[in-house]
Amino acid sequence: MSNPISPCISVCKTDPETGFCYGCGRTEEEKSIWKEESTSINWKNENLEIIKGRLSGWQLNSFNKSYEFKLKNGISLIKHKLMNK
Repeated sequence: MSNPISPCISVCKTDPETGFCYGCGRTEEEKSIWKEESTSINWKNENLEIIKGRLSGWQLNSFNKSYEFKLKNGISLIKHKLMNK
């Protein structure tokens, strides 16, 4: 099992009510845990499922599209679009 790529899709704004990032659905604590070398692959995979459960509708569709692009291309869709303007 390979180490999952960070779910950050370069839409880094936190909702003041929930504490979840509008782009990836993570909390600040989860973002920190992702950066730790000691964080297990299992935790990351479980967290990916948790954050997808927090997102819905257009937000989930946007996350899935951008994360798939990042997995294939190594860069988020928004960064790709900004670089190609």
